[in-house]
Amino acid sequence: MSANRDLVIRGGTVVDGTGRDAFEADVGVVGDRIVEIGAVAGKGAEEIDARGKLVTPGFVDIHTHYDGQAVWDSHLAPSSWHGVTTVVMGNCGVGFAPCKPADREKLVELMEGVEDIPGAVMHEGLSWEWESFSEYLGALERRARDIDVCALLPHAAVRVFVMGDRAIGLENANQADIAQMREIAADAMRAGAFGFSTSRSLSHKTLKGDPTPTLRAQEDELTGIAMGMRDAGSGFLEIVSEWAPDPKAEFDMLRRVVERCGRPCVFTLTQRHARPTVWRDLLGYADNAIAAGVPMRPVVSPRAIGILMGLEGSQNPFSGTPSKGF
Repeated sequence: MSANRDLVIRGGTVVDGTGRDAFEADVGVVGDRIVEIGAVAGKGAEEIDARGKLVTPGFVDIHTHYDGQAVWDSHLAPSSWHGVTTVVMGNCGVGFAPCKPADREKLVELMEGVEDIPGAVMHEGLSWEWESFSEYLGALERRARDIDVCALLPHAAVRVFVMGDRAIGLENANQADIAQMREIAADAMRAGAFGFSTSRSLSHKTLKGDPTPTLRAQEDELTGIAMGMRDAGSGFLEIVSEWAPDPKAEFDMLRRVVERCGRPCVFTLTQRHARPTVWRDLLGYADNAIAAGVPMRPVVSPRAIGILMGLEGSQNPFSGTPSKGF
């Protein structure tokens, strides 16, 4: 009998992501499409015995920092080891494009501090064959890799590109700055950026301890960049915030940005020891926004976040504790 399926996965326990109970079934594939789920009668050119194993759709990891590794490596491990077939990178407002040659060190130092990726690795691996975000996407396109990548336009890179040292000094953007950022955002979305990311978190610092350049970005700056996405007709906002000192005021400001641009938004939902119930408030604010047609959705890690500590790392066992001279 000639094969009428390119691939048949036999007898696996299918978890299809819809919320229904797991069930045992065959999965038939032709080309790059699943064409049959159930008892596949036809023969596959390739067959996999999945009895006793889970068969799932590819996982999409919406919060990663492969911005450097995706440039120099075709294997995006460890994500590709664990069923992840698509990653979204450029989160937290950090990344490597757009970037002028004079600012490369600034962006490396920020990534090193925020994500604890060794600077020596980035200096060795980054080819810097780009300045604009579209050129960065071109560099990504030239390398085949084992999973798909979706790149967000990072606010810190945009701010440093436009404002230079004024961005590092946390100065407010002027109207000319904002107009240029809006144009950069629109161009990036048209080139294929998946969206735009920013951070308003005190925990995001360079290895030297300087805060992320986006920490105090004003509402008009965020609105201007978001309007660039509206100009392009694509993209979403990814926001990390401390929600301090007033979570309601911070959420309302971000809601106004989303209302103006009409693009969807996701924000990280975290619990703080000092404010153990603020996450419930944020869920309520999001519910109200969604009910009013404003697409603002919380996202949360499905498992506990772990960190590595060491006396030579950016986080050590004594971070955040009182110290005394001896």
